[in-house]
Amino acid sequence: MKPELVDIGVNLGDKAFDKDRDDVVERALEAGVTTMILTGTTLEESQQTVQLTELYPDHCFTTAGIHPHYAKDATEQHFAELRDMYKLEKVVAVGEAGLDFNRDFSPRPVQEQVFEKHIEMAVETGMPLFCHERDASKRFADIVKNYRDDICDLVVHCFTADKESLYRYLDLDLHIGITGWVCDERRGFHLHPLLNDIPANKLMVETDCPYLLPRTSKPKPKSRRNEPAFLGEVVKTIAAQTGKSIEQIAQETTKTAKSFFRLP
Repeated sequence: MKPELVDIGVNLGDKAFDKDRDDVVERALEAGVTTMILTGTTLEESQQTVQLTELYPDHCFTTAGIHPHYAKDATEQHFAELRDMYKLEKVVAVGEAGLDFNRDFSPRPVQEQVFEKHIEMAVETGMPLFCHERDASKRFADIVKNYRDDICDLVVHCFTADKESLYRYLDLDLHIGITGWVCDERRGFHLHPLLNDIPANKLMVETDCPYLLPRTSKPKPKSRRNEPAFLGEVVKTIAAQTGKSIEQIAQETTKTAKSFFRLP
């Protein structure tokens, strides 16, 4: 029997899954990924992922929010509609929110305002935050610090940064999401020694699919599309680097995710 896993970052609403979404969910379950947290990056996508949780009610929950890429498009009406969504049982986190100073698709001051708005909504609702951060670690931490006493929990999902950034987040008692980036010998191996520094009750795993296909996957799918069924590759790599068993990493990350998202 495969160990039970929670994939905390699944872009199941992505068009890459339009042709075979049911099969993708089926393969995930066969691989032991029994719970998937879908990601809402815009109001429209958040509404779509809520509908998907109704299609797969036993296995899917979702976040709802506005990604920093789309911060420039956010309106008060969007926030009002998101607030309504946070009352839904299947919506388990505020986000994807945060800062992206790498691509700068939205002006930085606007990103910061919209990020703070999400934090305020999380404080109001008592919900955890699902966050994105690229090349903005110090500013991100400074903003979070102002609210930290009132935020119940926050995960920096798809963590790919350096030791300094990691320690900055752990000092704030934040959670860390690790993806297939950790399986990529071209750019992700700097994370290997850092995995030992993340406490078991702060570490969660995710695919961020359809992106970040683990390069350790054999055989590699012809489509190059990542999916929740491949989450085991991330777990395997973490186990190898921390000297723990695959079962232990599965057990710890599942327990942490269920606690973080207040899952039944």
